[in-house]
Amino acid sequence: MKWFEQARAAEERGDWDTAIALVSAHAECCSADSSAHGNHLWHMDLLARAGRLTELTALAVDDLHARRRLNRWFREQGMEAALRDRAKGGDRGALFALLRLLGETGREREARRAVQELGPDDQYAHRIVAEYLCP
Repeated sequence: MKWFEQARAAEERGDWDTAIALVSAHAECCSADSSAHGNHLWHMDLLARAGRLTELTALAVDDLHARRRLNRWFREQGMEAALRDRAKGGDRGALFALLRLLGETGREREARRAVQELGPDDQYAHRIVAEYLCP
C-alpha cells in the first residue's frame, strides 16, 4: 500500500495523527510540484478536521492556505467572534468569511455594520454584503 493510500485509510477511520504524519511528509506550500502543493492543502484540511486549531493557527501566521482553512473552519462552526477578532487583526479573509457567515444566517444589517467597522474601503467586502441583500 502506497503512502497516500495509507493516509486515506487513516483519514477514513479517523486516525488523524497517522494521516497528518503521512501527508505532511509529502506536503509543500506553493510548490511547483502540483502533487506536493495538493498534499499541502490536504494537510491543512486534515489539521482542521482533526481539531488541531493551535497548530493551524500557528501555521496561519505565514501560510495563506492555513489561514484560509482556519477561517473556513471558523465559518463552518459559526464562530463569529473568532472571525471578527482575526478581521480586526487585519486578516481580510476572516472579514470575508465573517460577512458570508452573517449573510448566510440572515444578518445583513450586522454584515453592513461589520464592513463599516472593519473594512469601510474594501470594495470586495461591500460586494459580498450586496450579494446577500440582492441575491
